[in-house]
Amino acid sequence: MNNKSTLKLLCFSAILLVFYNCNNDDDDDDILGNWVKKSSFNEEARSGSSAFTIGNIGYMGTGYDGDDYYKDFWSYNMDTNSWQQLSDLPGVARSSAVTFVINNEGYMGTGYNGDTNDELSDFYKYNASTNSWTQIADFGGSARYGTVGFGSDAAGYVGTGYDGSDKKDFWKYDPTSDSWSEIYGFGGDKRKDGVTFTIGSDVYLGTGISNGVYEEDFWVFNLETETWTELEDIDTDDDDYVKRSNAVAFTINGKGYIACGDYGGSTNTVYEYTPLSEEWVERTEFELYARRDAIAFGNGERAFVALGRNGTLYLDDNMEFFPTQAQDDDDN
Repeated sequence: MNNKSTLKLLCFSAILLVFYNCNNDDDDDDILGNWVKKSSFNEEARSGSSAFTIGNIGYMGTGYDGDDYYKDFWSYNMDTNSWQQLSDLPGVARSSAVTFVINNEGYMGTGYNGDTNDELSDFYKYNASTNSWTQIADFGGSARYGTVGFGSDAAGYVGTGYDGSDKKDFWKYDPTSDSWSEIYGFGGDKRKDGVTFTIGSDVYLGTGISNGVYEEDFWVFNLETETWTELEDIDTDDDDYVKRSNAVAFTINGKGYIACGDYGGSTNTVYEYTPLSEEWVERTEFELYARRDAIAFGNGERAFVALGRNGTLYLDDNMEFFPTQAQDDDDN
């Protein structure tokens, strides 16, 4: 090959290399989102804890560390990046409880304690201003764990879960009468360990597992009309499914997010849901250990994912997610 031919070949190869690198850069730019390490939890690493948010304060408690169940209760201040221990949850220690918020009061109940009562049905209300708990009426359905819960200004809702078999019933709690009533209309599959996130007056429910099958159906519940509507299944354009169990979900600026969880093993993938287009888009993976049974705090503008486990490794870390930023290794 003469020098002229060799030069042409080298130039062509260089053009191909630049084209390839540009395409790869475009692919990388398509996946936005940055995770930033925050203050780790003060006490024992654990999974299966439960959490809710009031204002800029996240509240969490209970859980399991592979040996012991817990009933301690803590707050995380998003503004000061600090944890504070609060009054213990009454009743027995537990994991996989459910929570919701009604008019700035937190509620926690049900769950699992393998040492004594297995599935539980007791329920408690937390007053943040007095740091005190009040026992309320036991959950209206069967004792269970792995349920989903959400609240409005006037009521709380709890459904699905596991009581020895998978469930799909939903119950409404009225704080004025301190009573539960069953509500009808959910046409989805039975499941345990699903998730919900709330955008405005709509609560979106998906994921979970039933009889070893990861659920793909996706539903929205309107808090004003108390009706369920089925949406498109939770798959993405590249045929990579959002389906999983034991995940966390949260809302940031009108979009919903599902992160981490279990899909044949702990996962760290993150997906963003846009209600107007009903589309799922992959975002930057959770940047520490893949995990299941974590917790999430969120005030609608900020969101944090903490704790959980990967196999027998129990975790105490805490990360904040910024969905519109580019991924940066230097902040972890």
